[in-house]
Amino acid sequence: MGGMSIQRQAIIWAVVITVFVLMLWLLKGILLPFVAGMAIAYFLDPLADKLEDYGLSRMAATATITISFLLVAIVLAVVLVPVLYNQLIALIEVFPSLIQRGQDWLLAIGNGRLGQLLGVHGPDVEQAISERLVGSLDWVVNLMTSLGLQGLQLVGLISLIVVTPVVAFYLLLDWDRMVEKVDALLPRDHRDTIRSLAVDINTVLAGFIRGQVIVCLVLGLIYAVGLTLVGLKFGLIVGILAGIISFIPYLGTILGFIVGVALALFQFAPDYIQVGFVVAVFAVGQFIEGNFLSPKLVGDRVGLHPVWVMFAIFAFAALFGFVGALLALPVAAALGVLARFGIAQYRKSQLYLGSASGAAVPPRDTDS
Repeated sequence: MGGMSIQRQAIIWAVVITVFVLMLWLLKGILLPFVAGMAIAYFLDPLADKLEDYGLSRMAATATITISFLLVAIVLAVVLVPVLYNQLIALIEVFPSLIQRGQDWLLAIGNGRLGQLLGVHGPDVEQAISERLVGSLDWVVNLMTSLGLQGLQLVGLISLIVVTPVVAFYLLLDWDRMVEKVDALLPRDHRDTIRSLAVDINTVLAGFIRGQVIVCLVLGLIYAVGLTLVGLKFGLIVGILAGIISFIPYLGTILGFIVGVALALFQFAPDYIQVGFVVAVFAVGQFIEGNFLSPKLVGDRVGLHPVWVMFAIFAFAALFGFVGALLALPVAAALGVLARFGIAQYRKSQLYLGSASGAAVPPRDTDS
């Protein structure tokens, strides 16, 4: 009988998960503000609990946080957005000449060693490099536009700006009540197991997301301020983007470094000391992150391997667009915890221990 009920439970869970994934797939176009709102509510929930401890009601705590959050967002938008917009436009204008400079540099190498290596000379090398560069540029442009199309059409952008704070507000207000409701609906037999798994998943997620967000903000600040002080024309936008992309371990720093150094070479070309300063900004950022930020804020308790995080984010982004990228971490954390739990169960099972240990245990007891 036990086997049957386990099979039935497995089927029910499989159906629930399949329906969930299907709904996600069908609704991915409109989910972004809701998922973003959930992420913000989850991120800010401990702050609301803290304010409640200081004697505020949940409503007052939520209102205080929401208003502060919106004020900060508005100030940032007013102060930073015009500067970032101007830098972005200028960067897009400068990009072709940057590519041209890179092409000339490659050709200078190309006509010498690269030409001999490939057995081609002069114009052939030029043509080959041009084709490669145009191909890679097209790829970048296509990637940008496809991400843009999935996440940020005008309607999507408006709904993101308007709907997200509303969703975040109501979810933050009802967070603890929702958790209680879900807890009350758990199957009685497995309640304690599910609770302990949920606590583990929450620990991993909270550690990673809250820690990683702060790491990203600090890194973005270090890079943006550092690159601007060093005199890099597009320092602010390169720094902020490198900070944001740092959510995916290593990627932000690597991309920021490549773009920053390329821009520095373009801007300061013969003056390599200035280029050295740009490299130094990234080195300092990495040093601070590796030795202070990540160990203190994210720490080992997270148990999410950087490669697993990268894989999850890219896989989900490919499947579900920007919504997928946001959902990737919670899913990666949950799967990590469940995998560890599954392995622990397997280690206790007859399947792993084999028949030698089974001799001492009557078979009918294994069903319970």
